[in-house]
Amino acid sequence: MDKTSTIIFIIAAFSLGIVIIMQRNNIPPSLRRGLAIAAIVFIAFAFFLIVYSLTTMGT
Repeated sequence: MDKTSTIIFIIAAFSLGIVIIMQRNNIPPSLRRGLAIAAIVFIAFAFFLIVYSLTTMGT
């Protein structure tokens, strides 16, 4: 995976989480749970990518 696309995904995942937290009152209740689950999955994968890139940095 390209480093640029990884960085863009990490920034987008954390931005999605921030937007959902800040705008939670404006999101319709029917979408709230699905967006929260999607954000959790994206942020968890972003953390995995950060850890993976740190472990393979020297190789």
